[in-house]
Order: sequence, then C-alpha cells, then structure tokens
Amino acid sequence: MSTLEQWQQSNNRQLSGALAELRRRLQERVQEQTESPHGAVSSGQDDESIAPPPNEPRSALAILSERLHLSVFEQEILLLCAAMELDTRMAGLCARAQDDPGKPFPTFALALTLFKDASWDALSPERPLRYWRLIEVNQTEAAPITGSALRADERIVNYLKGLNYLDERVSAFLAPLDIEPETAELAPSQRLMADTLVADFARVDGGALPVVQLVGADEIAKQLVAHQVATEMNRILCRLPAEVLPPGIHELETFTRLWQRESRLLPLALYVDAEQSDSSAGSRPSAPLLRFLGRTEGLCFVAAPETWPRAGREFLALDIARPTAAEQQSVWTSELAFEAPESPAQLAAQFNFNLPVLRQLAGRACAQRENTSGSLPEKIWAVCRERERPRLDALAQRLEPKATWNDLVLAAPQMKLLRDIGAQVRQRNTVYGEWGFARKMNRGFGITALFAGDSGCGKTMAAEVIANELRLNLYRIDLSAVVNKYIGETEKNLRRVFDAAEEGGSILFFDEADALFGKRSEVKDSHDRYANIETNYLLQRLESYRGLAILATNLKKALDAAFLRRIRFVIDFPFPGVADRRRLWEKVFLQEEIAHGRSGPPLAPLDYGRLSRLNLTGGHIHNVALNACFTAAEARSRVTMSLVLAAARAEFLKLERPVSESELRWSETTPLPSQEKRNGAHVIA
Repeated sequence: MSTLEQWQQSNNRQLSGALAELRRRLQERVQEQTESPHGAVSSGQDDESIAPPPNEPRSALAILSERLHLSVFEQEILLLCAAMELDTRMAGLCARAQDDPGKPFPTFALALTLFKDASWDALSPERPLRYWRLIEVNQTEAAPITGSALRADERIVNYLKGLNYLDERVSAFLAPLDIEPETAELAPSQRLMADTLVADFARVDGGALPVVQLVGADEIAKQLVAHQVATEMNRILCRLPAEVLPPGIHELETFTRLWQRESRLLPLALYVDAEQSDSSAGSRPSAPLLRFLGRTEGLCFVAAPETWPRAGREFLALDIARPTAAEQQSVWTSELAFEAPESPAQLAAQFNFNLPVLRQLAGRACAQRENTSGSLPEKIWAVCRERERPRLDALAQRLEPKATWNDLVLAAPQMKLLRDIGAQVRQRNTVYGEWGFARKMNRGFGITALFAGDSGCGKTMAAEVIANELRLNLYRIDLSAVVNKYIGETEKNLRRVFDAAEEGGSILFFDEADALFGKRSEVKDSHDRYANIETNYLLQRLESYRGLAILATNLKKALDAAFLRRIRFVIDFPFPGVADRRRLWEKVFLQEEIAHGRSGPPLAPLDYGRLSRLNLTGGHIHNVALNACFTAAEARSRVTMSLVLAAARAEFLKLERPVSESELRWSETTPLPSQEKRNGAHVIA
C-alpha cells in the first residue's frame, strides 16, 4: 500500500471519529433542549480532543487549520458545516438542537452554544473562516448573522475528505503553458539563470519572495526559465493571462483570495502572462493587475516585454534571452547529420530559436527528407523560414522575391554595396561570435540599409534580389497598419513586427520610410512630444534588431540625422542614364528569357536606341512594356514600336510630364538603325 493510500485511510478514520463526536454533541444539545429549553451550554470536549490519535498522521483538517491559521473553535465550526455534506443525519439534528424545524442547517448561534471556548471574533470577515471563503453565510436582509444559514465551501469539503485539487473558480482563469513540461529543455545560459534564481530564493529566510519580472521578447524562453525554477522548488507552475483578470473590485478581490487560498493548500507557482498588456516601458501595470500582484503570495513570475516599476511588492527584473548562437549551433550539429558541414553555423547565424522549437524543426525536416526529394540542409532551411510566417503574415505584407542579380541595372558601386549587404548578413556569426566582436558590443548587431532614389529606380527590386540570394522571407511594412493616432499604439505595433521577425531573421522593408523615420521636431505641444517618442523608439529598436532592415525613401533629406548614423549602408539609386535605360528596355521584354528557350511576347523589330531616349525610370519602363503587351494581346498582334510608344505617351500623361510629340511619333515603314539590323539578338520577328 502506498503512503498516500495509508494517509487516506487514516484521514477517513479521523474524519469519521470527528463526525461521530459531533453527532454526540448535537444529540446532547437536543436532550438539553428537551429537558430544559433554557439549559446551560454543553461542556463539550476539551481542546486536546481535536489532536490526532497516537501514531496517526495529521488529518486534512489539521493541515488546513495550520496553513490557514484556524483556531480550535473555528475548526469546530468548519467541521459542523462540512458535516452537512458528509452525514445526512446532521440536518435533522441541527433543527432539533436549535428547537426550530425551519433551521435544518448550522448557524453561528448554534456553534456558540454547542462548543466550548466559543469566541465571537470567529464571525469577523477578517478571520479565516470568512476571509478565506471557507464557509458561506446565506444572510437575508432581516435575519441576523448569527441566525443565518452556514454552508461549507465545496472545495474545502473535498479537501477535508482528502481530495486536493485546484478550485474550478481559479482554474477557469488559467491557461495552459505554451511549452510541454515533459520536454522542456533549457540552454546552459538559461539554466544558469534559473539555478541562480533558485539559490537566491533559498536564502530568503521566512520572508515573502519578490515578484520576478521576466523581461524580453521571447515568450517561450521565459516560460522555460519559470518552469525550471518552479520544478526545482517543487511547485506546479500555473499560467494566468493578465487580460482575464476581473475588472470589478469585488470579483477581483474574490479571485485574489481564492488564489491565495489555493497557493496555501497546493504547492503552486504563478506565471502572470502580461505579454499583451497595454503597459509599456516606464508605465505601470493595469489597475486590476497591480492590485492582484500586490496581494499575491508565494512564488510569482510576471512575463512582460519591458520592465515595469515596482508594483505593490518587491520586484526582481531578469532579462531572458534565447540560447546563444554557439548553443544553437551545437544543438543543430547534434540533431542533424548534415551533408554540408557549414550548415549548422549558417542556421545559428540566421535563425534564433529555443531548443524545444529547434529540435521540433529538426525532426520535421528529417521527416520531410524521408518523404520528398532534396538535401537535408535545403529542407531544414525551408522549414525554418516557414516557422515565422504565421506571425508575420498578420502584421506585414510578404513579398515573394523573384528578381535576381541579372535583373538589376545599376552602376558598379551600387552593385558592390548591395553584395556587401548580403555578405555581412551571412558572416555575422563569424565576426560577432567566432572573432569576438560581440564581447565589446552591447547593441548594433543588426544591419540597416537605406535605399534612396526616385520612384521606380529599383529600390524594391534590390531588396528582392538580396532576399532571394540569402533565401530569406521579405516583408514590406504597411505604414497604414503600423501608424496609429492613439498615443503609444504605433510603438506597440512596431514592437510586434520586430519581435515576430527576430526569430527567423526576416528582412524588413520599410517603403516610404520618410513617413515613419522623419526628423524630430521642436516640442511645442503634446503631439510633438509623442511624435518624437515614436522616432526615439524606432532608433532604439533598429539598433537592437538582429536581422536586416531596409529603409526605402524618395526624400533622403527628410530622414532624421540620428537614423543616418545608425544606418550601415546608404545606397543612392540614381535616375538611369541612356545606356542604363537601353539595358532596361532590353530586359523588360524578356530578351534573355527568350534566348534561353523560354516563352515571351511576340516582338516586332524594336528601336531600343529610340526607346532609351525616353526619360523614364525602370519602374515606368516596366509599366509601358506591360501596357503595350496587353494591347498587343487584345489585338492578337505583335508588340510593335507603335504600341510601345502609345503606351509611353499614356505613361507621360499619367506622370504629367512634358514630352516632345516627335519622340513618340513612329511609322512602321521607318527603317531601323543599321546597328539594330546587324544585331539580331535585339529583334525577334
């Protein structure tokens, strides 16, 4: 027989004995009422009678009384109320003992006359019976409290029977953890933090433990650390979303006391999830959460993106980070037998996962490898890219990168800078980790690039080319979804975007960046002050972001000077010259695709020299070519110079830019330049 079963049998024996003694007292009281309606109070039994018999373990009633500080008289009242649920004879005995058939229930008046050493303070709302909600008083408007019906709380009745489970009025507010406790795994750096916290708590001698703030963007890492600490301290970790706390003062007080009661009856630790809280850096938590934290007891964690000030009791703030790149690389190496030895280092440099997530992704990639073709490094890279998409797709617009280096028409200096961006993204782990630069740097591990130039000069295409080369997801930040007129909302939206992109190292593309990264202005009113706060937040977040952020603008001078200091690459996209425009016209009609045997538009002989003299950017050239192709497709004809120039005329009108009509006039009998006739590669009949 197990120890628990032995205790259950002993508890049942002691509870049965206590109920039998209670029936005896009630029967004596009934007899006194029969003999003398005004008889004396029964002598009852002395205080030692509630102690457990020799060689018996303590009963549930004795344990509860110790943890909730019940007096002997309060224990007897609680037992009298619980007896109504455990013994069907108690209702009749209570009615006869009170000489009132209309009172088949216990009352304070009955307890005051039934038990020895009765104390009036047991009726107080501040004493344990009512403070901890051990009993319920069903008091009507006209009835005195001493004559009102008493009823034991269902949770407490079950506790006295030896059934110790979490109160459903508390469990209804709780949510499951995002981690699997059985497979929860900490990296060495995270375990060191958890062990240090356990050691600090062990030195607390009888005092209240501080509330531990777990700060950072990674929710999983914070849950892993909190679970490890709770496990080391033999506690069960419960997660409470902060937003479900009752807003009403009475409902909140009831929940707070029930949680306090449960934390004394069970070995619990609380994880308050305030990740979605409206509180920001330097502000205070919401009023219900503030009140709740100030009145909780025991081991309590608060998970929030940023540090809060002290709120009602002592706070201890800890920054919780994901495993280091070296720790992730070690696990990647152990999990997967890579075909390419450099793959673990590349994965650790680009992606940033916790160990449970990392092992899950590795297992998924291995399963896909068995069912589909392709190398293991390619599978794991694709799986890692897909991991972040559900979060970011709801916050930003994902662009499918299709452009390659051959599609770009830029001068050599700009092309070199673009390739340097890709090289720095690939080699971050080598420079920061292996070469030790991270030891001397507190921030600035990310890479920020500014693409400046007129609309249509290739800024978005250049971002696609880099994303395509690095095999990373590219997200364009929609300013309409980020900027909010309400104070603080813009920062929250940006924080969600950066935090979601942090895990997978996505490339963030801020188009029309001058609208978001504009110059800070002189503070004249509250609007200026909060606009500057948004800019300051962006400055800090760009530095802490570990991925690649690309800012594109048509108004470089409108950007705040502080951004330019923090931007590592500034690339100017000039208006294309005649030679560049010719290359753009040749590429826009898929000349290279057709030369490699792929499909393309049916082209009549085109005068690319004539087209290159049109003062258009690459984006406008693309529009002209596309409109001409649609016109040709509708007319079931080839794409001719006449159609192209007609589309160009419409583009100039759209842009409200003057153009000489002679440049757009064309006759199909006009001979092409001899150079064009000799170069058949430019003409597809």
